Amino acid sequence: MIRAEGLCRRYGRIEAVKAVSFAAGKGEVVGLLGQNGAGKSTIMNMLSGCLAPSAGRVEIMGHDLLAQPALAKRHLGYLPEIPPLYPEMTVTEYLRFVCDIKGVLRADREDHIGEIMELADLQEVKDRLTGMLSRGFAQRTGLAQALCGDPEVLLLDEPTAGFDPVQAVAFRKLIRKLSKDKAILISSHILGELQAVCSRVLILDEGRLLLDHTMNDTASVSPQYRAVIALPPGRLLSQLRQLPSVRRIRQLPGHDPGQTSFIADTQPGKPFQAELFTLLSGLNAPILELTPLEDSLETLFIKVTGHAKVGG
Repeated sequence: MIRAEGLCRRYGRIEAVKAVSFAAGKGEVVGLLGQNGAGKSTIMNMLSGCLAPSAGRVEIMGHDLLAQPALAKRHLGYLPEIPPLYPEMTVTEYLRFVCDIKGVLRADREDHIGEIMELADLQEVKDRLTGMLSRGFAQRTGLAQALCGDPEVLLLDEPTAGFDPVQAVAFRKLIRKLSKDKAILISSHILGELQAVCSRVLILDEGRLLLDHTMNDTASVSPQYRAVIALPPGRLLSQLRQLPSVRRIRQLPGHDPGQTSFIADTQPGKPFQAELFTLLSGLNAPILELTPLEDSLETLFIKVTGHAKVGG
């Protein structure tokens, strides 16, 4: 439904986005994850047609965004980080205006607006000026305008900004419902939101796409284990690091000098547990703890980029 090929964006000698390529199809919710300055908003602006790429191309439903902008944008809904509201319009007037821009037939317009208001939960503020809306309702109105015309592709830049916890839960349910027949791209600095709704995540750093990761795919992530062994570190750590299944051993602080606490990053598909048991049986060393660690999105981000924090 949407495809980016070799997207680059330069500002003088600064290359903000560097040859980024990916595609998203029907039923996919793809998250853009990266620190401030990683290129997320620049990519969103290029995908929406608000910013021309210095190189590369964008296709939406088979239409080149630069060569056929009107045809491509007919299939696109975009919510930028700051919702594009007109403060002198009521919510209903604003959505009528957006529907007119997107070519929704007048005969269908009022029913269409009613459906969108119900989806975005805007009925109670439909006659309120958009300039008088709370941040949460302003964000929902911005989401509603992105849904006008029932586009096949949605681009949502920080869509939950200003949402309270109840609104955030409702947003997740809405995204799951919409994703059945749309391709949705979400940029967010809230890791929990991306992990809750996305089927894939694109990890960006300094304008480069470092990883295109399927959320339920653990094959590309090193399985981790936390362990405590009843043996001093001097007798154990060097032998652990020689196991074929081990990528890295990180010693953890421990209070007992006769025990070794560590986290093992292991090779996907390799028999770490079997190798560990064989090693420890030969050393006559009991295992006090061996716990597989689930990879969170934050852990994955840190592994791929080496950064300890994620920004918006």
